Amino acid sequence: MTSVGYAGHLPDRAQAARRVRRAPGRRPASSRFGRGCRVGAALLAVAVCPSVSAHAAEPLPASVGRASAVVTWAASADQLSEGAAGDGYRLIVHTSVGGSGLRVRVTNAFGDRPLTLDSVWAGVRDRGAALRRGSNRRLTFGGARTVTVGAGAVAWSDPLPGTVPAGTDLAVSLHTPDAAGPASGHGMAMQTSYTGQGDHTAEESGTNWTQTTGSWWYLDAVSVRPSRASTRAVAALGDSLTDGWHSTSDLDRRWPDYLARRLRTARTDIKGVANEGISGNKVLADGAGRSALDRLGRDVLTLPGVRTVFLFEGVNDIKAHTGVTAAELIAGYREIARRVHAAGKCVVAATVGPFEGWPEWDPAGESVRRQVNQYLRSTHDVDAVTDFDRVLRNPHDPDRILPFFDGGDHLHPNDRGMRAMADAVDLSRLNCAR
Repeated sequence: MTSVGYAGHLPDRAQAARRVRRAPGRRPASSRFGRGCRVGAALLAVAVCPSVSAHAAEPLPASVGRASAVVTWAASADQLSEGAAGDGYRLIVHTSVGGSGLRVRVTNAFGDRPLTLDSVWAGVRDRGAALRRGSNRRLTFGGARTVTVGAGAVAWSDPLPGTVPAGTDLAVSLHTPDAAGPASGHGMAMQTSYTGQGDHTAEESGTNWTQTTGSWWYLDAVSVRPSRASTRAVAALGDSLTDGWHSTSDLDRRWPDYLARRLRTARTDIKGVANEGISGNKVLADGAGRSALDRLGRDVLTLPGVRTVFLFEGVNDIKAHTGVTAAELIAGYREIARRVHAAGKCVVAATVGPFEGWPEWDPAGESVRRQVNQYLRSTHDVDAVTDFDRVLRNPHDPDRILPFFDGGDHLHPNDRGMRAMADAVDLSRLNCAR
């Protein structure tokens, strides 16, 4: 069993996690079902073990067979509201890199008691909560259909035969017979998923998934084995700007999503993208999620196939009026870089964007932001720097975000800003000589 000893905190928007409306049954934008999804039935033929005994949580091996596992989707877990016995969750996630041997990681990282999942399935989403015919297959854990995950732990499933293409809407369906106490998951998904009473995980129809949720429950990572052994991933460690606040929900328009699209057609070994942003997160202090320093190991360094950590945090430390100095924030960056390098991975950092006009902006915080950005532009502590400040700022008023990129609150970029950020990343610098 892999144990994660964090207590957890309720994220700012965790109350949006529970069911919010009746399932609309609307079709997502066609761009969410690319040419790879036409072979969605490739996620097929799996031998199902009849055992229903509970199995302890296990870490994912570094490799399965000859091919190394690489994360294709991830979202940082935090404490959600109370779990409910007998509930089912059909969680929609979008793959970045394609491959075979799909595995999912279920999480009880913030639970205070064991969590049992007695049915876990994965299939390719068609529309709404409905799946492509013939694509839904049961996942097992150590050969068992049931897994019990201890408090503070995670568990990886066994690999599924078949392949999953890049850019696929994957539906992971979970059922828990006895959930209680704090649930673990990602509060602000910017993605509609589905819930229902009872176990309908094996069904490909969406009929019994009658309610919706804006969170990912009990799921925090998916991996595949890419066809090329050299394929690796980048993990974006960030706050709400990485989490995607003010991007359009259900269309995968967070900046890491745009980055994944660029990587898909680029001549690079970096193909996977893991979005480890938490809205309201800070580098130095707990609050909306554990601090970046605290959660780096669980959320990033345990993910399979990560070559590079992309660090884009700091604005919440600066605007919190807690007296954080530039020196303190820089020390936090240096510690993250040191730990990532010690793990043999690369670090790319991004400058902190402008936010004058946000209610918490003040000249003192602006001074800290400028000092931090000056450090980032000149440091050798990281392997590369992406200057998101220069991308987003108004050239005529550099303390403010360019109106064309402003999501409306003078801090968070809209879809155009998210795309501009992704376009500014030098793909050749996502790998380093380490």
